[in-house]
Amino acid sequence: MISARMKPQVVKLITPLCRVLLKIGVTPDLMTILGTTIVVIGSFTLLAKGEIAASLIIIGLALLTDLLDGTMARISDKGPTKWGNFLDSTLDRISDAAVLIGLALYLHTQGDSLFIAAIITIASSSLVPYARAKAESLGIECQGGFAERSERLLLLGVAGVLHLFGFTWAIDAGVWILLISSLLTVAQRMAIVWRATR
Repeated sequence: MISARMKPQVVKLITPLCRVLLKIGVTPDLMTILGTTIVVIGSFTLLAKGEIAASLIIIGLALLTDLLDGTMARISDKGPTKWGNFLDSTLDRISDAAVLIGLALYLHTQGDSLFIAAIITIASSSLVPYARAKAESLGIECQGGFAERSERLLLLGVAGVLHLFGFTWAIDAGVWILLISSLLTVAQRMAIVWRATR
């Protein structure tokens, strides 16, 4: 929802940078792999140890590289490729899971039972893109919902910022909101497919 409204403006802003990256030999696939690598390493070495401020940078990079690789693919000479699309989608799932696993590990070391909700959220979040992919494999358009990828990462980022400013309940709230909104989004997409198949 938010990403669909803001994406055109953000893409326009980052397009010059994308052109420079392509010119110096950085490919969309390389950007995808680089972004995922940074997120995975950061999640397990920083977020898992409670380094919230540094982790926010990692989440920001996840959002940025996700926009960069897609824009680079669209404006490159080759254009978007099926392999690039598959690679991006697959590594996005790895990045998303890494962030939540890192958070779950941190919560577990703190003796916070919220780590169970964080683990469940890994599964519920992965169902959001799966529901869309399965629907589209059946020829049904299935976009939108409360919690697309950008919204999920933004929610965790906001929760982290609030936590840094002393709102100790923010991470708890963020995890629960993410879990519930992910489930609602899956339900929305199931409803879209149900209506389309009647």
